[in-house]
Amino acid sequence: MPTDDLGAEVPLADHPRRVVSLVPSLTDAIAPLTTLVGATDYCTHPADLDVVRIGGSKYPSVDKILALSPDLVVANAEENRPGDVSDLRDAGVAVWVTEAPATVPAALESIRRLVTEALGTQVPDWLLEAAELWATPLPHRATAIIPVWRKPWIVLGRDTFAGDVLLRLGVSNAYAEHSERYPRPPLSELVDTEADLVVLPDEPYEFTADDGPGFFPGKRPVLVNGRYLTWYGPSLLNAWRTLDAAFR
Repeated sequence: MPTDDLGAEVPLADHPRRVVSLVPSLTDAIAPLTTLVGATDYCTHPADLDVVRIGGSKYPSVDKILALSPDLVVANAEENRPGDVSDLRDAGVAVWVTEAPATVPAALESIRRLVTEALGTQVPDWLLEAAELWATPLPHRATAIIPVWRKPWIVLGRDTFAGDVLLRLGVSNAYAEHSERYPRPPLSELVDTEADLVVLPDEPYEFTADDGPGFFPGKRPVLVNGRYLTWYGPSLLNAWRTLDAAFR
């Protein structure tokens, strides 16, 4: 019996034919490989995804999921609540929980295990290409602070996937050694850091040219697609190319 990223056994009698995804980036990765019958309201990719929507990642409707009679539900340790996973398992549904990866290679390995061991499919071409593309970090070219929220200000800290994405593009995180994964420093501290850049994604907080750069005088603002920082799926190919160009 296969085990998920957290070591839990996943009772799959056969390759699943009806799958529900509770993780937007994984929805993008597995939709072309299996029969996806349900996904969250935030699963925006693939663009032509036409499935039953079962609510948000944090608060999905367990009843809606069960009504779809899934053979497998795909969840994530950080994005989804353990209680919902337990409720689904108690109802007899197989649930594969992925870890919250701290690096790009860890994310790609997690997807490889999901598609080969849970879905019973071949490794997709995009994953092989992404593994090669992201394998060798670029030389250091800048240090950045990376806010992901304001009111209060929250920035990327230690051991985050987005931090590793930036590091592999030559951009170091000024808070990479912080004791917390998502520190909440005061704005005055952020402004006083010696970081060259402030990287401003459009999710989860939607920073824009008019809401973000003005708080950080003296630091070069780089507005980026938040999906390219946090999603680990086919978008990693465009992410490398687009982010690399943005930091030049």
